[in-house]
Amino acid sequence: MQGDDLIQVPEKFAEQANVGREEYARLYEQSIADPEAFWSRMAEERLTWFRKWDTVLEHDFARAQVTWFRGGKLNASWNCLDRHLSTPLKNKAALIWEADEPGESRVYTYQTLHEEVCRFANVLKRRGIIKGDRVLIYMPMIPELAVAVLACARIGAIHSVVFGGFSPESLIDRIDDCVPSLVVTSDGGFRGGKRIEMKKNVDAALERAKTRIESVIVVRRTAQEDLNWSAGRDHWYHDLMAEPEVRGFAEAEVMDAEDPLFILYTSGSTGKPKGVLHTTGGYLLGASLTHYTYFDHKPEDTYWCTADIGWVTGHSYIIYGPLTNGATSLMFEGIPTYPDAGRFWDIVDKYQVNVFYTAPTAIRALSREGLEPVKGHSLGSLRLLGTVGEPINPEAWLWYWRHIGKENCPVVDTWWQTETGSAMIAPMPGVVDLKPGSAALPFFGVQPVLVDDEGNRLPDDGEATGNLCLAGPWPSMMRGVYGDQERFFTTYFSQFEGY
Repeated sequence: MQGDDLIQVPEKFAEQANVGREEYARLYEQSIADPEAFWSRMAEERLTWFRKWDTVLEHDFARAQVTWFRGGKLNASWNCLDRHLSTPLKNKAALIWEADEPGESRVYTYQTLHEEVCRFANVLKRRGIIKGDRVLIYMPMIPELAVAVLACARIGAIHSVVFGGFSPESLIDRIDDCVPSLVVTSDGGFRGGKRIEMKKNVDAALERAKTRIESVIVVRRTAQEDLNWSAGRDHWYHDLMAEPEVRGFAEAEVMDAEDPLFILYTSGSTGKPKGVLHTTGGYLLGASLTHYTYFDHKPEDTYWCTADIGWVTGHSYIIYGPLTNGATSLMFEGIPTYPDAGRFWDIVDKYQVNVFYTAPTAIRALSREGLEPVKGHSLGSLRLLGTVGEPINPEAWLWYWRHIGKENCPVVDTWWQTETGSAMIAPMPGVVDLKPGSAALPFFGVQPVLVDDEGNRLPDDGEATGNLCLAGPWPSMMRGVYGDQERFFTTYFSQFEGY
């Protein structure tokens, strides 16, 4: 088989897919012809609202001004947790955590995760955090990271997660830009059998940052004894969570659909990171609907996205998308080659993972190890594979499809960015035949166009090459660069007029 051959999705999969060929065509046409009616229906179906919106969409897209679901009220944490507690999902595994070292794991049901999130939300409120405050989170991939994110969303605080591998310099940039009221970190972390000095990085950053941080909450992960401790500023997570006053329910803050949910920094061309700002209603809808459709979510699935929550993929497809849909989401602390190159496949078999979503970089690295690490693993539970990040080359795609999916799993190759909030172009499983290396079809409401260097639209004939642009707004798009709306316009809307 050559890389440009089309591969048919297994008939059994297509018959049971959440979205079929005819349905995709019908829904996509509706989403373009009458986006307000389409997204109104999707918002009612996918999310629970405290108050319905007054208008679905108001925009001057060319000027980077977009509002979705004006007047609508909801809470992201409530949609991820509370609404499931009156259903049989209450006792279902919401989050499965696998540690860096084999043999250590934890499972949180929707009930127990809700309890942890409420408790930490109360901790934050006792530290003086209120709606609109920023909370910077710099942690390894441990369950407390997910708890902190959902607790912030619960009380209306804006979380800004920083990838745990970043340096003190990167922390300084982000701290001085978003000016957080509090930092959540850990004493350290583990990655590939090595210890990461996270608390020391935070200490180094706070010594040099212009912003004064009054409170740092530290999760004990590595049990280091040589920590620098600033009395009055630093507090152990487990001590705060044990206080009697934080036990019990934490009310979910009523948030406007356009209230900020999180800031996530991306590299800037000038060297200063851009604080990509996402709001609550539209972002949550995009994450939920794309997870349900692109990953063909079934209630019985164990779903695993291998991304770090420090990236937007982890936000959308470990936390917000899966949990709004009542999924079982797996979270992994380690790397694919530790203690050996079969670690991913060990975990797939251990938890009987059904949907597996990873990066082309990981696939290429594992393919270079040959087939020996794959041998001895069943992988029979898998029914769908996904890729995210940079484009995947046909050779890596085919290796993934043949040796991990056993030529029986659709490969959903997703194209999107931090700025888009959720996946924008991908082969909807059960809808389109697969072409290795091709992202295929736009998501509902997404209008990709090609333009030349002067901004002239090129014909949609399958032969043209040019600059990929997006025409018109979609719910999960970023709403701005934090603290610099002019940079938002000049970065994303000024190159080609109207796109």
